[in-house]
Amino acid sequence: MPHTKAGLGVLVANLGTPDAPTPAALKRYLAEFLSDPDVVDLPRMIWWPLLHGVVLRKRPAQSAEAYARIWTPQGSPLLVNTQSITRALQAELQDRLGGTVLAVTGMRYGQPSLADALGELRGAGVTALVVLPLYPQYAGATAGSTISAITHLVGATPTFIQDYYAHRGYLDALATSVRAFRDAHGQGEKLLISFHGIPQQVLRKGDPYYAHCARTARYLTERLQLKPEQWQLVFQSRFGRTKWLQPYTEDTLKQLAAQGVKTVDVICPGFAADCLETLEEIALRYAESFHAAGGRELHYIPALNDRPVHIRALADLVMSKLTALRHS
Repeated sequence: MPHTKAGLGVLVANLGTPDAPTPAALKRYLAEFLSDPDVVDLPRMIWWPLLHGVVLRKRPAQSAEAYARIWTPQGSPLLVNTQSITRALQAELQDRLGGTVLAVTGMRYGQPSLADALGELRGAGVTALVVLPLYPQYAGATAGSTISAITHLVGATPTFIQDYYAHRGYLDALATSVRAFRDAHGQGEKLLISFHGIPQQVLRKGDPYYAHCARTARYLTERLQLKPEQWQLVFQSRFGRTKWLQPYTEDTLKQLAAQGVKTVDVICPGFAADCLETLEEIALRYAESFHAAGGRELHYIPALNDRPVHIRALADLVMSKLTALRHS
């Protein structure tokens, strides 16, 4: 449906996804993703031969198998869920502002691209633009890379929501989702709060990501009134041989099983939309590892996705930036 003269434009940005769960599509996607210096912080003369000579020869087929396990008739879960968030956010903002909002989805890698999203917003004649990267915790490899790419495309720095790890609405939404899940499925012996990892060397260079993750975990467990022994902060999705943020989620699950823990709940607050890392890595692969190590049940608590409480929190974030724009 065409939009004209939208007063407010919101670019809802996420990481990206392949076009299909096939080795060819994964090779295209990974080549773009892993060529970003914000993602792989290695000298090009070292990384380029490894990327094209080793990684892109082996990893696409492995990743395609993982994507095939969670692919939907509508497409990639990340894209489907992000677009659902975008539609719900537009509706919420239209209710608040009177139908003058256009929200579009843009992916840092793959399609729909950030350039295409910006083109749609320009074509609609938006008079104010807010960029919402769906990364509650700031990291240079995610929000930082997105901000750099959009700034380059626009030729100026738009209004960005850089992080929202301590936003009350976001934290309340997380706590609500945990309570609702446990009311429906029972409570595990331990709650693992799992975030996507980053290399430790990135942290040493000043990236605030770990601090944001730790604070989110603390604020969430305070809302849930959990004791220290009832939860643990962990990190998933390690890539390569370098040391990443620890403890690793999968290793922790195996250790808990060895200690006799039979039921574990896992929530991933860094993922606003369910995707490969939550649906395949946690809910399937890590659940299998936990069971093989002696555990009985791993319950994955879904991402916030388009839950109304999540959408209201995101709308509050956009509205606060819009207010700042109007007073600048």
